[in-house]
Amino acid sequence: MGNGTERASVKPGLEVDIVLKQDQRTGKLTRGIVKDLLTNSPTHPHGIKVRLTDGQVGRVKHIYPK
Repeated sequence: MGNGTERASVKPGLEVDIVLKQDQRTGKLTRGIVKDLLTNSPTHPHGIKVRLTDGQVGRVKHIYPK
């Protein structure tokens, strides 16, 4: 679906892969469900920053369709 750089395509409740701050160098992905959107701008080149339901924060790299 989306690659996570557009805020309009990221919604609470969606399943996504994010890169945590400490994993930016390795690119390791963490999968979870979006709780909050933390990026206010409509787009972000590195991915929209979100908080997952488990509290982890990172930038969206992949969105799974519902």
